[in-house]
Amino acid sequence: MKTAVTLAANLCREFEGFRGRPYLCPAGVPTIGFGSTFYPDGTKVTMKDAPITRERAEEMLQHTLVKTFLPGVLRQCPNLKDAAPERLGAILDWTYNLGEGNLASSTLRKKLLADDWLAACTEILRWNKGPDRQPLPGLVRRREAEVQLIKETLP
Repeated sequence: MKTAVTLAANLCREFEGFRGRPYLCPAGVPTIGFGSTFYPDGTKVTMKDAPITRERAEEMLQHTLVKTFLPGVLRQCPNLKDAAPERLGAILDWTYNLGEGNLASSTLRKKLLADDWLAACTEILRWNKGPDRQPLPGLVRRREAEVQLIKETLP
């Protein structure tokens, strides 16, 4: 049986891709590995950082999901503690990509707290735009993958 963290990590790997050298994400934030913007010790990634291995990127991804984003998601939506792994995994990936602050202030959170998963799927799909407010193909696919994961658990 797959865990929510495993499912979220699979989505992160697929949609973030691996880059061993620092790069700027579409939002202009220094990033490395599988979309990491911080190291496990809390240090921000900079464009001057040394390259990392795929193994190090995997360690960073797992650490960030388990130590930062899973607690953040459960803090914002405590009812997800007992959610199906697919549901929690999708929301964990969404939050990894967009941040706990966006989850906290979103209509998505209201739908999740109400256990209205169909409406939550609609809200997830809305978060597909880049800094120029235009849909980004990669974000469109990522949001669709998150929704598909949730829909596996719906009657």
